[in-house]
Amino acid sequence: MPLPIKRGTNISHWLSQSDRRGAERKAFFTRDDIKRIADWGFDHIRLPIDEEQMWHEDGSHDAEAFGLMEAALDWAEQSGLKVVVDLHILRSHYFISATEPKLFTDPAEAERFADLWHQLSVCLERRATDRVAYELMNEAVATNAKDWNRVAQRAFRAIRAREPDRTVVLGSNRWNSPLTFDELDVPNDPNTILTFHFYSPMLITHYRATWWAESALYDGPVQYPGQPIPAAEFARVAEPARSRLASLNARYDRSAMVADLAKPLVVARRTGLPLYCGEFGAYSLTPQPVRLAWYRDVVSVFKEYGIAWANWDYKGGFALMRDGKSTGIAEVLLG
Repeated sequence: MPLPIKRGTNISHWLSQSDRRGAERKAFFTRDDIKRIADWGFDHIRLPIDEEQMWHEDGSHDAEAFGLMEAALDWAEQSGLKVVVDLHILRSHYFISATEPKLFTDPAEAERFADLWHQLSVCLERRATDRVAYELMNEAVATNAKDWNRVAQRAFRAIRAREPDRTVVLGSNRWNSPLTFDELDVPNDPNTILTFHFYSPMLITHYRATWWAESALYDGPVQYPGQPIPAAEFARVAEPARSRLASLNARYDRSAMVADLAKPLVVARRTGLPLYCGEFGAYSLTPQPVRLAWYRDVVSVFKEYGIAWANWDYKGGFALMRDGKSTGIAEVLLG
């Protein structure tokens, strides 16, 4: 039986996507954070880890990083939280890569990926299967979905060789998009959770986000539900920005969310496996009333269709916590 999870949050920018090391890294996420998450009413955390933090270039373990991961698992167990350990970024794969990642072109890198999971299994196999799950990789970006299926299955087998009962979380190609779910090869394995990420519409969820190129095209008023850029405002946008934004500015509401989840729901019904939205969120610069309206609809859809979730993120740019205070998002997510 897969790990029973319902409501979680992502511990981003700690053991992943961060230059913090030493005392600063230790202080960024602590036992007190785990206690707060549990007290709020979450039942799990998704814990992203990066190869470059956990393993040195020569392949040896970074003792401090592995120690922090183990500490987080201990704190979670003591607070009654489950954990999804997510291998987020590899040296051979980054989800915003401009070229085809080496993971899909170099057989040695595919083998290394499987070996990383072998090593993690050696470290974590003592953890109870009803407390800890393994997520193979975050947001695969293979040009051809068959390449992700091939690489994922190799890592899946490496885990199963050691741990037949461990829950493995497997996501779709192209940033875990719901729209590519029909291209995912799903193993005939009952201890599997299928995951997708949800950031639609981007004009709302990535409003003024500097890492998304289209955000530079518009920083005026936005709304949800409806057309993200109101009609009167859109009419004022000059070309060529207006043409680039047109397809992103389609009307969006709760019914559109449900429509976007059609493929994951079909696969879940066909396989009998649970669905998990491992990331969703609206950036902190999105106007707060718009953010809250979007969050309310997303979690209501997940509840209606029995989809577990973990918001992005706890302390990062989408933040449940900022400067030691709640941003109000957790309260909306948890009702």
